[in-house]
Amino acid sequence: MEKQYREIQLEFGGNIDSAMKLLNEYKAKNELVFINFNGHELYSDIDDLDSAYVKVTGKTKEQFDEEQRLIREEYEEEKRKHEESIPELTTEWIKKGNKILDKEYHELWNECVPIRLSDLYRGMELGASLEIIDKLNKNCSLDEAKDIIDNQGHSGMSYSLVRSMVKSFCKRGNEFANYTK
Repeated sequence: MEKQYREIQLEFGGNIDSAMKLLNEYKAKNELVFINFNGHELYSDIDDLDSAYVKVTGKTKEQFDEEQRLIREEYEEEKRKHEESIPELTTEWIKKGNKILDKEYHELWNECVPIRLSDLYRGMELGASLEIIDKLNKNCSLDEAKDIIDNQGHSGMSYSLVRSMVKSFCKRGNEFANYTK
């Protein structure tokens, strides 16, 4: 006779560990259940923690945890190196901005650069903004400027940030910001 499994749901935001904990609760009661975890079926009477990790990630729990540890270490090292380079990057970005921006924006730009270098995007928006401002200052069309921002690969948040920066540092910034809404 074929086993009959009942599907159960994992709470939103659950991970493999919480899925297996829930399945083990049903296993202790001899109930045959399964969870569809990201397209992979995990069973109360078949899977253990390692087999569940292998099904979902292709790695055992230990291998997966080690990979995540290395990724975190790499990220922290990259972040540390970036933070150490902020004084040098500040000087570089101030010079780049002062070449492109009208003089009336230099003081605000000089204040803005170290703040932007220390934020989530680590200054990516500085170059993106200057690329657009340079073209707008050379009288490109709004369509051309919109094409530039659209092709820079922004998330919704970075797109808004760049629009705001162009608005703040360019005489045509309001026009551009309104056009790209």
